[in-house]
Amino acid sequence: MNLEMPHELMKSPEFLETLFDSIPCGVIVVDENRCIRAANRIFESAVGLERGDAIGSCEGSAIGCLNAGKSHSHGFQSIAEDCQTCEARHLAVKALEMGGIQRGRAHFQINVDGRVEDLTLTLNAAPFDCDSGRFAIVIVEDITRLRGLQKPSHEATTLGMVGSDPAMEDLFDTVRQVAPLDVPVLIQGESGTGKELVANALHAESRRSDGLLVPVNCGALPDGLLESELFGHVKGAFTGAVRDKKGRFHLADRGTIFLDEIGELSPQMQVKFLRVLQNGTFERVGDEKTIEVDARVICATNRDLESDVAAGRFRADLFYRLCVVPINVPTLRSRPGDIPELAGFFLKKVSNESDRVHPGITDEAVESMMKHRWPGNVRELENTIRYAAIKSQGMPIQTRHLPPQFQGKSPSKPAPAARTRKLDPDNVRDALEVTNGNKSKAARHLGVSRATLYRFLNENLLVL
Repeated sequence: MNLEMPHELMKSPEFLETLFDSIPCGVIVVDENRCIRAANRIFESAVGLERGDAIGSCEGSAIGCLNAGKSHSHGFQSIAEDCQTCEARHLAVKALEMGGIQRGRAHFQINVDGRVEDLTLTLNAAPFDCDSGRFAIVIVEDITRLRGLQKPSHEATTLGMVGSDPAMEDLFDTVRQVAPLDVPVLIQGESGTGKELVANALHAESRRSDGLLVPVNCGALPDGLLESELFGHVKGAFTGAVRDKKGRFHLADRGTIFLDEIGELSPQMQVKFLRVLQNGTFERVGDEKTIEVDARVICATNRDLESDVAAGRFRADLFYRLCVVPINVPTLRSRPGDIPELAGFFLKKVSNESDRVHPGITDEAVESMMKHRWPGNVRELENTIRYAAIKSQGMPIQTRHLPPQFQGKSPSKPAPAARTRKLDPDNVRDALEVTNGNKSKAARHLGVSRATLYRFLNENLLVL
C-alpha cells in the first residue's frame, strides 16, 4: 500500500469536496467578515437553497432568520443591528478571535411558509488559516431541525382542512366570507379541533397573505415572559435581556398575529393587549419609544369567554373587540362521517413523511374509530393513525393495531415525577410541549407546584 496516499488525497480538490459534502451535518465556512464562503450540500438542502446560493450571505440570512438584515458592505459595522448580538455571529467571531473550538446555541426566528417559527440550533465553530485569510468552520449539529421546517407536500384540501360534513362546509363558507374583511376574529372550539388551521386559512385568503402569520401561545408563558414575547424588549430591560428583541406584534406588522389560548391572559395583560387593539401602538419592555403596527388580530380559545366575562375573569370591552366575528369549529364526534376521510389523509401524511407507502386501513378499524368519542378531536385521530401505522408494521391497519382504548383497555399511565426532581430548561421545555403549554399540567408532569414552575421560568428567562 502506498503510504503517501492519504497525503495525496488531502491535496485532491475532488476528494476534499466529496468529504465536505458527505459530512452528515450542515457545514459552512465563514470569513472574518462573517460572510459564508462555502457550504456543503446538506446545509443548503436543509435550508432550501440551490447549490451556491448561500455563498456571500451571513449565517442568519442563509437560514432565513427574520432579524438578519441585508448589508451593502461586508464590514462588521454595516451588519444589521439585530445581528450584532446574534449568537451564531458571536460564536464565529469568538472562534476567530480566541481560537479553539467554540460551542453554543443560536436562536433564530424563521419565516416558514409565511409563519414565524422559533428555532434553536446547536453550533460548533473552529478557526483555521490559509493563504487567502482566516476562516471559521461552523457545524450545525441538529440539521434535522432545519429539514423539519420544510413541510412535505400533500394533496390540497379545502382551505387546508379536511371534511365534507355540513358543519364543515358551513365553516369553509364562513372562512371565505370573513377572510377578506380586515376585522378581528375569535375562533372557538375544543382542544384539537383545528383552530390553528382556521387561522392559517383566514390569513392565506386575506389581503395580508403576503405578510407573516405570527403565532403566540398566550397560555404557555407567565406574564413577564409573555409581555416580552408580544411587545419585545430592549437590552438591559431585565436580568437576561442581553440584546434588543422584536416582539411578535412588531413582526406581524402588515400581516396577521394569531393569539392562541387568549382566555389565559391575566387581567394585567388584558389591559395591555386592549391598548394595542384600540390604538395599534405599544412600547417594548424597558423602552419609552412608542411603536405603531398594522396587524390583523385572530384569537382562539377552548374556553367559554362569555361565561368568563359574566364571572369577571375576562374584560367585557376586550371580549367585544376580539369577537367582532366569532367562528365555532365543530368537534370530531359531531361529524363522524369525516373520520374515514381524515384517517386516510393522516395515513398518507405519515407515508409521505416516512417515504413508505402504507397499504391502508381495514373497514373493521374504521368502524371502531367511528364509534370512538374522540375527546382529543382531530389531533387525537392523527396521533391514533401514527400509533397504528407503527404497530401495523407495513400491514393494513386493523383494530388490534389501534391504541389500547380501542381494545377496551385503559392506557398505562406513567409514574408521577418525583417531588424532588430537579428542574432544568430541557425538561421544563419538554413538559410544556407535552401539555400544549398548559402550565398547571406541566407542573404536575414535573412533580412541582405551579408557583415553583413560574419561579423557574422567570429566573431562567434567557434560557427559555
